[in-house]
Amino acid sequence: MNSTDFSSLDLKPDLVKNLSSLGYASMTPIQSLSLPIILSGKDVIGQGKTGSGKTAAFGLGLLNKLDVKSYRVQSIVLCPTRELADQVASEIRKLARAVHNIKVLTLCGGAPFGPQIGSLEHGAHIVVGTPGRIEEHLRKNTLKLDHVDTLVLDEADRMLDMGFQDAIDNIVEKIPTDRQTLLFSATYPQETEEIAARVMQNPITVSAPSTHEESTIKQYFYQTNTDDERMIALRLLLAKHKPDSALVFCNTKLDTQDVADELIHYGFYALAIHGDLDQRERDQALIRFSNKSISVLVATDVAARGLDIEALDIVINFNLAHDPEVHVHRIGRTGRAGRSGIAATLYSDRETRKLDALEIDISTDELPSEVHLDKPVKKPAMTTLKIDGGKKQKLRPGDIVGGLTGKDGIPGDKIGKITVSSNWSYVAIESSLVKVALKKIQNDKLKGKTFRVRILS
Repeated sequence: MNSTDFSSLDLKPDLVKNLSSLGYASMTPIQSLSLPIILSGKDVIGQGKTGSGKTAAFGLGLLNKLDVKSYRVQSIVLCPTRELADQVASEIRKLARAVHNIKVLTLCGGAPFGPQIGSLEHGAHIVVGTPGRIEEHLRKNTLKLDHVDTLVLDEADRMLDMGFQDAIDNIVEKIPTDRQTLLFSATYPQETEEIAARVMQNPITVSAPSTHEESTIKQYFYQTNTDDERMIALRLLLAKHKPDSALVFCNTKLDTQDVADELIHYGFYALAIHGDLDQRERDQALIRFSNKSISVLVATDVAARGLDIEALDIVINFNLAHDPEVHVHRIGRTGRAGRSGIAATLYSDRETRKLDALEIDISTDELPSEVHLDKPVKKPAMTTLKIDGGKKQKLRPGDIVGGLTGKDGIPGDKIGKITVSSNWSYVAIESSLVKVALKKIQNDKLKGKTFRVRILS
């Protein structure tokens, strides 16, 4: 028997038979790695991209131990958006097709609250939903999680990006500690690691093998002997690569601001961070960059400390670092999480000693010649909205998502990162829908209150 056959697992016969009728020929890598552990009852951290088959992995796990005769919530699946929750619920229903009378209920923001209460009163075995709406049901005592034995955090990294950490913690407090917890995430940043440490018991980590090569950083070096040449080189590199996220390093605060101002003058979506900015300006710059509503962040090494941005397309050293270790640290910010990365360094003929200190084979590359600097600059995919309300006004990420995705709103998968601070909230919206989102918040209320909102620019 092949080890990737579902029949090799300790699954109920009805589930295996149904898998065959659904066309599931064999297990995907994430399924073959995680399912035996899930079925043994242990906590699992699974890393796998969208489309890797993770929904079937945790879906089969929770269905296999479900007590159909016990009409109470036994499993809860948390998802970042209504679209994903609907998709997950639909997949679980398909997997459960051969088992009679299983009820899967979806609880998401942006949908009327009343009908959800009615559905809960009739009972359910499995609840799939977004953290904000599930937390709201718990606050209003319309949902009980006393008998949950399986908790699934699907796309945990995305939920944390959207600011749902507090909501997740509040939900977990209502679930028995004697449970199985399954966490699936495409990436595993520090925030995901921290929440796993809080809510899981001795988890086993599995990772679906990547279909591409190991992460590599390709370094390029360009000689530029005047300030004008250096600035033109930077513009040429940005125009050629058209990055969603580029980090440009300068050695001084003055250079940082001058370079950012010059890029803005030529139409680039850029901002600077350095020691002369106040905390609010710095926070907003970092939020807009991490939201992908600004393409280029120009920074000193000191200002960039603690900056942890996933998926940087390119790092450009506008000034060569004084220390070889600093150079390595700079370029290491690209090429993460299995991606290839690009690092470009501009240098003058007076900096050969610094180049020698890097102790790598260096050849001078030719600057792009086919690029025309008069062409329009690529507009960022996302735009950031600032809402004049935050934690002190009892505003939560779930309230923002629910307000944006309600009647005449926008799809949840068009919402990016959400950051809620003491008195302000920031939400990234797909640029093509930002006017719709702006109008939705302006015309409707969040938590029964009207909040001022504007586009950060």
